[in-house]
Amino acid sequence: MLTSCGNVSGLKINNFDIGKSLQAATSAKNAIVPLTEAEEIELGEGIASNLLGLAPLHTDREVQRYVNSIGRWISMHSERPDLPWTFAVLDSDNVNAFAAPGGYVVLTKGMLLRMTSEAELAGVLAHEIAHVLRKHHLNAMQKASAMSALRDGLDVAITAKNGNPNVLKVLSVGTALYARGLDKEDEFESDRMGVVLAARAGYDPYGLPAVLHSLQRISSNDEGMQLLFQTHPKLSDRLGQLDNIMGRDFDRYENLPSVQGRFEKILTRMKTGKN
Repeated sequence: MLTSCGNVSGLKINNFDIGKSLQAATSAKNAIVPLTEAEEIELGEGIASNLLGLAPLHTDREVQRYVNSIGRWISMHSERPDLPWTFAVLDSDNVNAFAAPGGYVVLTKGMLLRMTSEAELAGVLAHEIAHVLRKHHLNAMQKASAMSALRDGLDVAITAKNGNPNVLKVLSVGTALYARGLDKEDEFESDRMGVVLAARAGYDPYGLPAVLHSLQRISSNDEGMQLLFQTHPKLSDRLGQLDNIMGRDFDRYENLPSVQGRFEKILTRMKTGKN
């Protein structure tokens, strides 16, 4: 979820009125038709393309390769390993991460720089992977009775992406969802699944709670945190939910392979700008 999506009222791009488009799409009452996996992937690509147009990708290929390798490793331990999983880091100081249907996961440089270990990165990626596995965004679109509007806008979104991938051309209900956020129960479920997925992949499951603790120390007035605070349950509530299940069901992992060196190498590259 990117903070750039926050205020779209009256916003126009190339004479395209985003606010009116959102209003029309959210009022659609057409019948809902379940998507095939191929359609889910195509829809996710269109939504991810729109969101990626709001900030450039981080230019360090080693950073991108590293995050992809971690994300894909975790996704291999899920029930949908064959999706075309794609992970990316945006060159944005905002602190956030989001997933789109079909296996698209993006986090910001600001989020990555807040972490202190690869286990924390694994926890955040696993949380986003869980959103895809449980089809939280697709379900939310269905609740809004807007699937038909999304189908109509999909071809337009993909055409615009191919014409100029760095400019936001179309903003549909699917993209607007990232400014509103999911139901808190979806976020709680992704937290619970995230710690399990991270553990399956061999990471300390306490990585995700560690990130949430770190974010909890950031002021609520921090500009880079505004959308995350607005679109997610309170961090204290998320930590409380995790404590309820991990306190009784998880033992703290010991003697795990050390990957701290490679994580710190990536952070150093990002902080110094030396590719």
